[in-house]
Amino acid sequence: MSKKIILLAGPTASGKSKLAIHLAKKINGEIINADSMQIYKEFSILSSRPRKSEIKKIKHHLYGIVSVKKYFSAGNWLKEVKKKIHLCLKKKKIPIIVGGTGLYFNTITKGISKIPDIDTKTRNNVRFLFKKLGSKKFYEKLLELDPKVKNRINPKDSQRIQRAYEVKLKTKKSLFDWFAKTKSDFLDFDLRKVFIDIPRMDLLPNISKRTELMFKENCLKEVQKFNTMRLNKSLSANKLIGVQEINQFIKDSISLDECKELINIKTRQYAKRQNTWARGHMKNWNKLYSKNFSILLKKTLKVIS
Repeated sequence: MSKKIILLAGPTASGKSKLAIHLAKKINGEIINADSMQIYKEFSILSSRPRKSEIKKIKHHLYGIVSVKKYFSAGNWLKEVKKKIHLCLKKKKIPIIVGGTGLYFNTITKGISKIPDIDTKTRNNVRFLFKKLGSKKFYEKLLELDPKVKNRINPKDSQRIQRAYEVKLKTKKSLFDWFAKTKSDFLDFDLRKVFIDIPRMDLLPNISKRTELMFKENCLKEVQKFNTMRLNKSLSANKLIGVQEINQFIKDSISLDECKELINIKTRQYAKRQNTWARGHMKNWNKLYSKNFSILLKKTLKVIS
């Protein structure tokens, strides 16, 4: 049997999960999550994790597997996804990796650098320095430490500039020197790459509908429960769209309508960033779309068969 893997990406609210389920039924596949927020146990509504009814239809992997208290990197995801891919192939199932986290897909198509684990003390020291200096001064200090970062990391990307700092500090080598040595572990696999290239005019109503559905399913309760955990602010789960906005509503700083609109705006901005990523990193992917779902399904099946 050919070692085929389907990679299915696209912006948030583009209908990836629905398409993945229909593909899995047609090609005897199983679904593996490639969304950095859907991995968290505590967020099923705000992260738009597939419903239990959907999971019953087709086997799903790597959804709700990590606590929001844990640091979970693209490297951690790659370790887990390798296990699931081999498990699927052993069962003669085709792995369908679906999600919107471009960095996760890059670890499959391009590989990941073998950067040694950064110890907690170094990581905390860097986080403290970032908090003390603020984003702008921290970035300037990073450029002094590692000039190779210039024009390669957005100064406003707090997570990546802190990562670059801790790597250079700990390993004495630039993040980009590590990247240069990367090689994919999937070179002998048949990777079929599909990106749902949904037009903005079709995406915007989807985003609004999904926000309404989140509130209908009581995302407020999810955020209130999350608040009781009092997490370190540097952890990724804090950045999930909706957490900050719902907390503003809970504190009576904004109305419910304003809260929903802020979530819609943030989601639209996120979708735009995902599309920008795809243009830069997914140039050789099959860009597919049709407003008619059955046509989109046929187009996708043609590409992956």
